[in-house]
Amino acid sequence: MRAYRIAYDGRPFHGFQRQPDVRTVEDTILDALRTLGVHEGDVPSGYAAAGRTDAGVSATAQTIAFEAPDWLDPAALNSELPADVRAWASADAPESFHATHDAASRTYTYYLHAPDASHERARTALAALSGEQDFHNLTPDETGTVRTLSTALARDDPFLVVQFTAGGFARQLVRRLVSVVTSVARGEDGTERVEQVLAADPLDGPEGVAPAPAHPLVLTDVTYPGLSFAVDADAAESAREVFESRRVEHATLARVSGQLSTVGE
Repeated sequence: MRAYRIAYDGRPFHGFQRQPDVRTVEDTILDALRTLGVHEGDVPSGYAAAGRTDAGVSATAQTIAFEAPDWLDPAALNSELPADVRAWASADAPESFHATHDAASRTYTYYLHAPDASHERARTALAALSGEQDFHNLTPDETGTVRTLSTALARDDPFLVVQFTAGGFARQLVRRLVSVVTSVARGEDGTERVEQVLAADPLDGPEGVAPAPAHPLVLTDVTYPGLSFAVDADAAESAREVFESRRVEHATLARVSGQLSTVGE
């Protein structure tokens, strides 16, 4: 059994998990493995992934594991992957290893463009959301809504960089947490909004919390006790080159949009 760290730009994909008739990250990986002759059926033996990410969400540390041949290092896997999906590290794992169930924690980072938001108000909201809570008002899931959450916050103007870590996350939980933090940090809601969303009473209609946009969200870490990943230098360099090229492309587009936003001034 071998585990692989996968980075991807989630914006061109309809999420990580396989779906019929749309492009997903998982379909792309499984197609590459099939082309490489690793498996002929539905999925390789023992295959599992650390988790599902929504459409548009990116990752630097998505983790997959399966029964892999000795020659399949990250660089070999990249040879059949598109540029927006890159394997960059791997680890030998016990035969009983399961990439979903054996994950001790998962960390998501959200880059919130909020130049006028209050750092202190955001920190207060995050502190109130931390610890063991029932987040039933922040997910469409009906079970598994009790989670123990830790948070971190940093200012990187014009962004607030918000991190959420837990053993696992219910559907859309991170993006709805961001919506709550955003409304408090911008002064649209008071800090009592946190108490309201954590209350036992269900919030429906206009009182409900919509998920924040997906594109600023990145799965940045998944931890596995006892598992040590070795970075493939060539594969990691390939990933850095690809994503740096995209960073420059989007920075250029942002500069053009900035010029267009001055029309009429």
